[in-house]
Parts: sequence; structure tokens; C-alpha cells
Amino acid sequence: MIKEVAKHIFRLEIPLPQTPLKRLNSYYIQGKERDLLIDTGFNLPESRESLRTCLNQLGSKEERRDILITHLHSDHSGLVGEFAGPGSRIYMSQVDLGLLKKIVSHTMFQSMDSRYLQEGFPADQVKEFAKDSPARVTSVQKIDERFIPLSDGDQIQNGTYSLKAIWVPGHTPGNTMFWMEENGIMFTGDHILFDISPNITAWDGMEDSLGSYLESLKKAREYPVKLALPGHRESGDYQKRIDEILLHHKNRLQLAQDIVSQNPGLNGYEIAGRMKWKLNSESWEDAPIYSKWFALGECLSHLDHLRALGRIKRIQEGESYVYSQM
Repeated sequence: MIKEVAKHIFRLEIPLPQTPLKRLNSYYIQGKERDLLIDTGFNLPESRESLRTCLNQLGSKEERRDILITHLHSDHSGLVGEFAGPGSRIYMSQVDLGLLKKIVSHTMFQSMDSRYLQEGFPADQVKEFAKDSPARVTSVQKIDERFIPLSDGDQIQNGTYSLKAIWVPGHTPGNTMFWMEENGIMFTGDHILFDISPNITAWDGMEDSLGSYLESLKKAREYPVKLALPGHRESGDYQKRIDEILLHHKNRLQLAQDIVSQNPGLNGYEIAGRMKWKLNSESWEDAPIYSKWFALGECLSHLDHLRALGRIKRIQEGESYVYSQM
């Protein structure tokens, strides 16, 4: 489905099979000399054919198409190499581009898998998730000279549009929003979603990803946004939604701390199993592996932030971690 959300800006709904997200909002901006595609979808046939159909309906030509990627997740970047022409520019934050290179070289997820094992995630399920996860098996296959790294504040300009890169680490280390100041339009990617809460997970190399995310939300709140264009689902009241997300994490932090204080000695997997999630199952034990994987990642980001605040401590027992009150 194609919808014109502002003059010369179109939202393309790209299916995301095998994931509860269901669809990606890709955006297409028609410029005077070059056009800009924002995010692409999984490297899967369903996403590929939908994106190709939408671009054909818009009369998009490969030779004048550049691509901008809000962050490294494969539902946003998986098809970028395929839909960029030989002379296209692929814009992406320098931080996430470095991590995407690790994904392509198959070195990205080793440390993450190791931590999940230390936090109590069953070893057989870690192995199964690594083999079947769409996020891992549907990524871009090659990084080449078309990729152009962006830093905070960099501008992308082309007559009709001017976008400013706003670095908002948290959802990923290099997560970036893009600001069209003259129109009051913010492409929020997955930093701010309105119908669901962005997943904030523990990242290798980020001691406190949730802390970074909360600071990024406060940074994002300073912009006088008239129209927010998110990476998934519908838009809404920008300022109100930021306040709702801040309150959501405040409550979840308190819940995690209460679980630790009432049940000292639990590992991360056990703590996650006592938190409240929408898992599409009756119990934690019966939940799909991918649901428990993302829940544990979110739980760990809250535990890391509580540790950074000095409210709980992590104790190593052999090769495993457990938590207790300070």
C-alpha cells in the first residue's frame, strides 16, 4: 500500500513475514534530481516483491535513487544493496555501519549469544534462535563503496528536501532519526513508535543501552515536530508519546528492581520470566523462542540501567550471572 503522507513524501507498507511487527513503513521522497528511499524491509521474497511493486508504481528509477537507513536491523536494511543502483548513495550512521560490517562477516552475534547463555537462556534454544532468527538470516549480504557513513548533525540535501541526521543511540548503538526542519517532519525510525514500544536490548559495547535510550528520548523531545513518521504502525502525538515511553520505562525499572529485591539470586532469564510481556502465550515457558529472546534482551537493558544507577548488583557464579539488591 502507498500513501502520500506529505507533499512528495510517500509511505510504503512493506510486509515483514515471520515477525509480530507485520509491516515496515518505508518512505519515498521525490526530489528534483534524485529521489530518496528510507528503509527497505527484510531480505525475503515477500518484502522484496512488495518494495519493487511500490517503487514501480511511483515511477522510481534506480539510476536516480539514493537510500537512507535509519538503523542496522535487517527489517530496515536487508534489501538496501539490491535496491541501490551502481551510482546510488547509501546513507547510514557511522556507528551502525561498523556493526553492520560485523553482521556481514558473521562476527556480530557471538558475544550476544555468550551473554544470553550466562544469563540463563537455554543453550539449545540459543542455538535454534541463531539458526532461524529472521533478523540474522535476512540481512544485507555485502558492504561496498556505495555506503556513506553519517555523523550526528550531517545534512542530506536535494532541492525538494533537506534532512538532518539526529543521533539517538539506544534501540541500536547508531540509531538515527532524520529531521526536515522546514516542514516540521521527523522520520523517527524505531526510536519513537506510537502503537508499540521500541525494543531496547542490551548491546555489546554499550554498558547502559537503556540509559542511552532515555537520554536520546529527552534529546528528541526538544524538536518541534508537527508530523512524526515512524518505522512501524501509525503516527501520533510526538511529545505525548515520548512522555508515555519515559513513564513506561520508569515503571518497568521499578518492576525489575522489585523482582530482584524479593527474589535475590535469580539470573536474567528467571527475572525476565517474572516480568510482564505480551508474549502470545499463556506462560513464559510456552512462549516462542523469539519472544523470550527479545524479552530477555529488554530485561537485561533494565538490569544494566539499575546497576548503573547503583540500585542492584550483578554477581558472577561460575560462568553465570545472578542479581541481588545493593
